[in-house]
Amino acid sequence: MDIREIQNLIKFVAKSGATEVKLEMDDFKITIKTTAEGTEPTTTFVQHVPVTNALPQAAAPQPVAPTAPVATAPATESASDDSKYITIKSPMIGTFYRKPAPDKPVFVEVGSSIGKGDVVCVIEAMKLFNEIESEVSGKIVKILVDDSSPVEFDQPLFLVDPS
Repeated sequence: MDIREIQNLIKFVAKSGATEVKLEMDDFKITIKTTAEGTEPTTTFVQHVPVTNALPQAAAPQPVAPTAPVATAPATESASDDSKYITIKSPMIGTFYRKPAPDKPVFVEVGSSIGKGDVVCVIEAMKLFNEIESEVSGKIVKILVDDSSPVEFDQPLFLVDPS
């Protein structure tokens, strides 16, 4: 199961109103717990179970394959437009937040000027909130991830115009 399938599962459980869902497969276990709206965010635990011998499950990820070409098509179209911009990518897997706390303002907006070392977002991983600093100076052109969304390692978060 890849990260997109896990993200879709989390969204499905959140919309269904279930308070806890456990899914166990051969090589991992997932527990998703939700609470009443307005109290705490959804908590997801993914536990990989060691596999002693290679399991011939290459056929299992095939349902993901049809969605991959759909995801790459818009990326190739925008790649030509976005080639002059620098991409700020996620240094870890976690949950992306645009603000330091629910009652605080966002770190950056489209059009914000940033400098090297400025905090652009927070990524929560294992109950730790990690401030993500910009490694470039410039202007935020596009925010590529929705607030409170799961992100993968090396996933693009922002486009920055360095000029």
